[in-house]
Amino acid sequence: MAATSMHLKLLLPFQIFADVRDVSRLVAETHGGSFGLLPQRLDCVAALPPGILIYETAADGEVFVAVDEGVLVKTGDQVLISVRRALRGSDLGRLREAVEQEFLTLDENEQVLRSLMAKLESGFLRRFATFQDR
Repeated sequence: MAATSMHLKLLLPFQIFADVRDVSRLVAETHGGSFGLLPQRLDCVAALPPGILIYETAADGEVFVAVDEGVLVKTGDQVLISVRRALRGSDLGRLREAVEQEFLTLDENEQVLRSLMAKLESGFLRRFATFQDR
């Protein structure tokens, strides 16, 4: 028998942000655009950029969640979404502002850390390439 609802778990690095049963539909943003999930959809995996996630239940109606980058995995009636940060809200305008302010703008420390990691990686690759040439 085909599933009529989904079980959504929205995971943060150190906690479960939401554990929702009886989800009738879900809309997520990907790098290629938005796509919808219904209970009968085939299993899939998608990388998620910062954006707005929408899910609907009979009890709560449409629920909006601003999510930072992460991954979505649908297997059967289970939908697992793992993201770095998430904010729930009822006003789409304010959630969109939160995504732009909090999720898309890297803080200064994170930018410095990413720059240092890139330098370490490139140095390692250069040394590894010279090692292989010998």
